[in-house]
Amino acid sequence: MSDTRIGLLPTLLLSGAIAFAGWSVGKGVEAFRTADRSVTVKGLAEQDVKSDFAVWTLGFRRAGNEFGEVQRALTADREKVVAFLREQGFGDAEIEVRPLQVQDLLAREWGANNVALRFNGQGQVTVKSARVDSVAEAANKVDPLIQAGIQLAGDNEGMGGPRFQLRGFNDVKPKLLQEATLSAREQAQKFAADAGATLGPLKNANQGVIRVLDDDGSDMDTSRTVGKRLRVVSTFEFALK
Repeated sequence: MSDTRIGLLPTLLLSGAIAFAGWSVGKGVEAFRTADRSVTVKGLAEQDVKSDFAVWTLGFRRAGNEFGEVQRALTADREKVVAFLREQGFGDAEIEVRPLQVQDLLAREWGANNVALRFNGQGQVTVKSARVDSVAEAANKVDPLIQAGIQLAGDNEGMGGPRFQLRGFNDVKPKLLQEATLSAREQAQKFAADAGATLGPLKNANQGVIRVLDDDGSDMDTSRTVGKRLRVVSTFEFALK
C-alpha cells in the first residue's frame, strides 16, 4: 500500500465519524454504542390543554387617622366587591370573604412616629371556580370598582389578575408519556433500519419531567394564562440485534 493511501485512511475515518454525528443529532439519536449494540434516543411530546380551575383574589386597602373610619370604609369596599362578583354570576360557594385587617402604624415597636396616616387597613375577597372563562372575563371588567373609589391592591397583594391551574394534570399525563415513547421508538427503528440492524427490547427508560408552559411556549409565569402547553422529553435505550 502506498504512503498516499495510508495517509487517506485517517481522513476517511474522521469524515465518516463527523457525518454520522451530524445524522444522529438530526434524528434525535443521543448515543450509539457498538460494544453492547444499543442506541439511546429522546422522544418529544407536546399537548395544548386548557386550565380547569381559577383562583382570583381581589385585594383592596384604605388608610386614615381614625380606626373606625378605616374599618367602615373597608367594610363598604368589601360589600361592593362581593356585589360586583355576584353580578358576574359567581355564587356563594365560589366567593370567599376574608377578615379585614387594620394596622396601627404608631403601635409598631420599630415604627416611625411621623407617619402621614396612622391606620392602614386591607381586605381580600377570593373567587375559586372551575368556570375559568367566566373568571377571565370578569377580571377584565373591574373598572366600575375603580370608578367607585375602591383602591384595588398591587400585584403582590392580590391585584395581579386570576391564576389558572390544571388540576386534571394526572388525567393527561399518561397520553403525553405514551406519545413521547412512540416518538422515541420510531426514531430508534429508523436508526436500526439505516444501520442494517433490528431493534431489540427496551433496556433503560427515563420518562423525564413534564413541563407546564404558557400558551405560547414560554415558562415565565404559566399561572396567568388559561391555555397551557405540556411538554416532555423522555430518554430510552434500546438494544440492537
